[in-house]
Amino acid sequence: METKLNTLFSSAGLSLSAHQNEMFRRYAKLLVEWNEKINLTAIIDDDGICEKHFLDSVLLLKFIEMPENASVIDVGTGAGFPGIPLKIMRSDIKLTLLDSLNKRINFLKAVSDELSISTECIHSRAEEGGKNPLLREKYDLVTARAVAALPVLLEYCLPFVKIGGIFAALKGPNEDISEAKSAVNILGGKILSVNDYNLPSGDSRRLILVEKISQTSTKYPRNSVQIAKKSL
Repeated sequence: METKLNTLFSSAGLSLSAHQNEMFRRYAKLLVEWNEKINLTAIIDDDGICEKHFLDSVLLLKFIEMPENASVIDVGTGAGFPGIPLKIMRSDIKLTLLDSLNKRINFLKAVSDELSISTECIHSRAEEGGKNPLLREKYDLVTARAVAALPVLLEYCLPFVKIGGIFAALKGPNEDISEAKSAVNILGGKILSVNDYNLPSGDSRRLILVEKISQTSTKYPRNSVQIAKKSL
């Protein structure tokens, strides 16, 4: 795995120290071990983990400039992507991992302990977290790598972003940005850029960056039933 990671990262213009490489290796080992007990990922081979989880997560760093000690929350983080790989690459960031399943939170705590990284792991649904005054509009960067349509993701995630901060949606290649313009405006955002790229295997990705330019109305996020019934 060490050689594979070094090759992948260097081909993307990202340098990886021996310590970071070892952290990724231990992360992958835990991912495979825990995946036998709880459903974390369908990708459990070394090549897939290295490219489709680790590299895919950290490529975000090529498109944004995160300030030193930035506050970051990964919403619906699942097995910790992209949050933990970002923390491995940028140890200075203050990382919060939010997920609705306590089993996954337990896994994330185990990874944090194993890697000796400081993370805040929160067991919460996104729409509840977005209403929490301790979390609402507190973050420089909010990330989500989720299958939900962009208007839905925006309602879940933009409430966490502080004014001047960024929401980064890591999506597949077919995400229709036009459908999200209404939600962006309603929630106080502005689309900064839409970035299309390919992983080394050829898989296509689309990264949408949204800047928070004004406060989100306290009406949002709505509850999950309302969101599912009619997106913004």
